[in-house]
Amino acid sequence: MESEALILGDKLILRGLSFYGFHGARPEERTLGQKFMVDIDAWMDLTPAGKSDHLSDAVDYTQIFDIAKEVLEGSPHNLLESLSQKIAVTTLRNHKQISAVRVKIIKPHVPVEGQLDCLGVEILRRRSDLPY
Repeated sequence: MESEALILGDKLILRGLSFYGFHGARPEERTLGQKFMVDIDAWMDLTPAGKSDHLSDAVDYTQIFDIAKEVLEGSPHNLLESLSQKIAVTTLRNHKQISAVRVKIIKPHVPVEGQLDCLGVEILRRRSDLPY
């Protein structure tokens, strides 16, 4: 039932964030770097901001963007799973009013033989998943 409420609840939506980073398990990915595309959904009650029309009652989208930017343009990680986890956990820790966050990271240019549009991961983390 919780996941049903989560899907139907209010959320902030960030789509098509684009960063250049040096992540990957292969040496060439860490040397040459590559583009990463990110989508983030953050579930929270938007009623207070909807009623007041004050930024102080909302989460500033740019703060979530900045978390993704810092992670993707920061220290190298081997796995997209690790990058996604760091974005999700940092978002939840920095914004107590967010109950869950979904992070999708796509590599549009993957060093594999064969035709494909992209590869990536998508994770969902709830506040209740955080270790305290």
